[in-house]
Amino acid sequence: MFPESAPTIFQSRAKGKLLLTGEYVVLDGAEALAIPVRYGQSVRVAPLETPERLYWESLDPDGKCWFFAEYSLPDLKLLHSPVGSIAETLRQILLACRQQNPAFLTAGSWAVQTQNDFPRRWGLGTSSTLIAALSRWAGVNPYRVLSDTLGGSGYDLACAYAEGPILYRLDEQVPHIQSVNYSPKFSDNLYFVYLEEKQNSREGIARYRLRAGKSPDVCDPITRLTQSFLTADTLSTLDSIILEHEQLISERLAMQRTKDKLFPDFWGEVKSLGAWGGDFALATSAASEPETRAYFEGKGMREVICWRDML
Repeated sequence: MFPESAPTIFQSRAKGKLLLTGEYVVLDGAEALAIPVRYGQSVRVAPLETPERLYWESLDPDGKCWFFAEYSLPDLKLLHSPVGSIAETLRQILLACRQQNPAFLTAGSWAVQTQNDFPRRWGLGTSSTLIAALSRWAGVNPYRVLSDTLGGSGYDLACAYAEGPILYRLDEQVPHIQSVNYSPKFSDNLYFVYLEEKQNSREGIARYRLRAGKSPDVCDPITRLTQSFLTADTLSTLDSIILEHEQLISERLAMQRTKDKLFPDFWGEVKSLGAWGGDFALATSAASEPETRAYFEGKGMREVICWRDML
């Protein structure tokens, strides 16, 4: 258990994220629109008066411990954990931090507690928020930590401490981040629908590489659609942008788009967010909120979050 009486020497809260445009193709240099969300993960660190150890516990939103581990220091050898695979991934992230900061976790004894304020199955960034926060603690570059461990474009790290929506682009694998004002006047017509199936981002990227390879020819169209998404001033305009974006990615992945697969009779548009096939989708609806919720609940999707409640 985290020692509540011990002084907290580091604490931080990193925000979760959603990628509105540019999924997969952002890896190849397309410009993507991403938003930090109100949900996130907090990290607290306290020193202990014990032999060199690192005690780790991770809590769910309700405060229940879902993961814990004990490591010896300075070698970061795993001594005990009921979930060895997660403990090893965490060890690799900590070692990647030390690769940049050789003094990190080489002396003393420490207790670390993390807590999500969203269900981990939502896919809003359990790993990225952790890497972002730990990199702050270690004083290192989070993009290098990500590259050395889980991989990915890094847009989620850019969202972790962003103040609002961002445009994100990789140029020779160097992140370029631009803050943007994105507050559509039709935001009351936008909903995030949880598709009831957590997706593995690494598996999604591997599938993309297998089916599409490098896709420089689609970067320009996706960048154009990202800019159009950002400036769309009516819901119908946004619908046409979403449809074109979905069709492009659908062709690249050789996958059926979410609307055709799950919601063929829905009156608005539906756009996959992040790894296709699960996590959240963005739905547009000119109907009332009760009517929109009733539709998705009738399809078994009971977690529908309004735009105003996600951001």
